[in-house]
Amino acid sequence: MATSNTTAKPSNAQTLKINEKKWTKPLMEAGWSAVPNILIEKQEALGLQPLDMNIILHLLQYWWHPDNPPHPAVGTIAKAIGVVPRTVQKRIKALEELGFMTREERQHTASGSTTNLYNFNGLIEKLTPFAKEKIEERKRAKAEKEARIKRKKPQLVVVNDQ
Repeated sequence: MATSNTTAKPSNAQTLKINEKKWTKPLMEAGWSAVPNILIEKQEALGLQPLDMNIILHLLQYWWHPDNPPHPAVGTIAKAIGVVPRTVQKRIKALEELGFMTREERQHTASGSTTNLYNFNGLIEKLTPFAKEKIEERKRAKAEKEARIKRKKPQLVVVNDQ
């Protein structure tokens, strides 16, 4: 949401109300995820396939706190996006090899393991230069706009007729 210098940034409650107007209250109450726009905008520049984005977005819905990485089961992801678990495993491995995420396998018993933990530090690191570039572009555009407005405003000069 764009704001001007004279408009205060909306509070979390106001933002929720705005999103409820867009998406409806039941959809927002069912849960939502925060996804940086730059991830969506730069998926092609990053070389992310549509399936990769789908997996990432699905994982992000489980990332509620910074110190608690998402850890859904591969089968849960596969079912939600309509592929077999092996496909999800292969794409997660590829995302790891490309440096977008890390996966921590968790072994708890001799007879089995629990779900993996997923970390997005690599994705964050790869997205940061794009984000900084976008922020600089916005600053430049704002400065250019202000300069244009300043040039268009007539300058009043006090004339002393004596």
